[in-house]
Amino acid sequence: MRPDTRVVHTAVPDLTGSRPLAVPLYQTSGFAFTDADTFADAMNRPDGAFVYTRLGNPTVRALENAVADLEGGAAALATSSGMGAINAVLLATLSAGDHVIAQRSLYGGTHALLRDMEARWGIEVTFVGGHDPAEVRAALRPRTKVLYLETISNPTGHVSDLAALSEAAGDAVVVVDNTFATPLLCRPIEHGADVVVHSTTKYLGGHSDVTGGVAVFADADRHRHTWHHGIELGVTPDPFAAWLMIRGLRTLALRMRRHVENAAVLAHRLVEHPSVRAVHWPGLPTHPSHEVASKLLDGFGAAFSFDLADAEAGRRFVSALELVHLAPSLGGTETLVLHPAGTSHRQLSEEELTEAGISGGTIRLSVGVEDPDDLWEDIAQALAG
Repeated sequence: MRPDTRVVHTAVPDLTGSRPLAVPLYQTSGFAFTDADTFADAMNRPDGAFVYTRLGNPTVRALENAVADLEGGAAALATSSGMGAINAVLLATLSAGDHVIAQRSLYGGTHALLRDMEARWGIEVTFVGGHDPAEVRAALRPRTKVLYLETISNPTGHVSDLAALSEAAGDAVVVVDNTFATPLLCRPIEHGADVVVHSTTKYLGGHSDVTGGVAVFADADRHRHTWHHGIELGVTPDPFAAWLMIRGLRTLALRMRRHVENAAVLAHRLVEHPSVRAVHWPGLPTHPSHEVASKLLDGFGAAFSFDLADAEAGRRFVSALELVHLAPSLGGTETLVLHPAGTSHRQLSEEELTEAGISGGTIRLSVGVEDPDDLWEDIAQALAG
């Protein structure tokens, strides 16, 4: 089945002669056993009997299987947030003294985590542009363990040539944050990634009503290894959160088409507006990643940024909006804006912001599914204010 069909048909348990149309919610903290050996076995592996919801749960497993299937992975680990997934993967992979190569244009929380690991555990981090495989090869060291990328970067829309960069990384574990693209626009494992992470709070959940994350693994052994770390970290999601994610997943294809269509309308109109200095959407031929994006993606995404004159112009703009909300996160049905330098990327220094392509006047726009003309009318009046 094609992805648009698979997101609707999440596998559910068979019953006697029938099966439920929706995945059941197993809202329980634990499971009882009649056999001590089965109980003991279940405590030690992710694919055994369900024993305790921190270790695994049927509703959570249904979500993990669905996303792993969409990404083309061997298995997945659902978490209580996107940062939970990133932490679980990096902490399971890295040891003190290891080396990480990461692209400069990253989500601020990921950047802060890497800097924290650098300071506390002596894990060295080299930031690269994410454009040139030769730059990755030059950065390799004997203790390089991870290459960390984003399919569509937050917030500048840089699109990595995943296949070329993965090949350049050699034996390093390639971790790709695919949140902005979703499995419908890109499947990084097909291009050499070892692990794919998502904040499922965003497009996969899609309704701004639940927080979660997931890590998908190309290799079952890496999944098992990370599962052991994840359950000790306590990143497992509540079953009801997983159930909401599954419900959101069923409309992902419908929503993503509208998100991307709306983003195209707004990006092209913003380019023509005299108050806008630059638009960072990879669907524009002028974007530095447009050629790579055209080959890699099945759509150019719906969260992007644009630059106004300065921070004061940005404050005036977001304060004048009426329909579009000034709010964190992205990927819900409603359109949101924020000021990255002061919010999502507040952890970066002025130098790091500049290196990441973020200025005081940069505005991130997460385009929802409303009528694009209504959105443009609100954006235009705010720009004129």
